[in-house]
Amino acid sequence: MTQADSKIWTVAEAKARLSEILRFSEEEGPQRIGTRKSFVVVPESVWKGRNGEAGPEKKEEDSAPRKPLGQWLVENMPCGTDLEIPDRKMDKDRPIPFIDY
Repeated sequence: MTQADSKIWTVAEAKARLSEILRFSEEEGPQRIGTRKSFVVVPESVWKGRNGEAGPEKKEEDSAPRKPLGQWLVENMPCGTDLEIPDRKMDKDRPIPFIDY
């Protein structure tokens, strides 16, 4: 069954035939439930693969846990860049932008 041909299960059908929907999601791919509000049932391995989590084929120790963005940025800053930072104490008369707002 292609995605265009796939059936959209009603909520009542999904309640009555949940085990069948779970089996179909494993064998045939994602199963859609609901007509007004749509939901998709996928196997956990597919879900974890799409979200970058370790699935059953990956071992937890093989994938490092995600770091907070700030920590990653600090650890991956370019090294060897000579930036000249002006001395603020020497430049007391410099204009302050947006002071009138």
